[in-house]
Amino acid sequence: MSDKYLKDVYNLDTPQETHAHYQKWASSYDAEVGAHGYATPGRVAEALWSKLPEPQTPILDYGCGTGLSGVALRAAGFEVIDGVDPTPKMLEGALAKGVYRSLSTFEITNPDPLDQGAYKAITAIGVIGVGAAPPEVFDMLMRALPEGGLLGFSFNDHALEDVSYTSRLNDWLDMGAARLLFREYGPHLPGMDLKSDVYIVEKA
Repeated sequence: MSDKYLKDVYNLDTPQETHAHYQKWASSYDAEVGAHGYATPGRVAEALWSKLPEPQTPILDYGCGTGLSGVALRAAGFEVIDGVDPTPKMLEGALAKGVYRSLSTFEITNPDPLDQGAYKAITAIGVIGVGAAPPEVFDMLMRALPEGGLLGFSFNDHALEDVSYTSRLNDWLDMGAARLLFREYGPHLPGMDLKSDVYIVEKA
């Protein structure tokens, strides 16, 4: 099996390039990341459950892709999961998994597609990073949370090497606008020797 799409993802420069890439990748995405032992969805889901063990609390799975994150959230214990993703082809994969209450798309160029305060918890699993969503998405997701709301997300090694990502998180923490409840460095794509930091942040 080719790793073409996985290797190319870290070289995308514009929202339009990213959108086109994920549209083409959709049909082989699960097999490609699965072959490398994609571990981050399960790690984020379990960390969120450890802080919010509430099966009926609706979770927004932002950038849900083909639904691997939704499967992980369901396995952790969450039963009400809504997914949003800018890539219609990816959403077809998510729909087929049968774990979402609702699925919707948005324009990748829309800077703020979420309803404010609609969800007590939002996840962005393998979403914010080089070749995917820019650092500004972290701010957007935090703004969408109510006070006391939780954001479960990950930064892989590529994002951790780019200070523009970690500085967004640190700005929120340093200002006292958010509290870090959980952080753990561990496997992301073991087959490619890539790791990720998994975080749970509470909006102050």
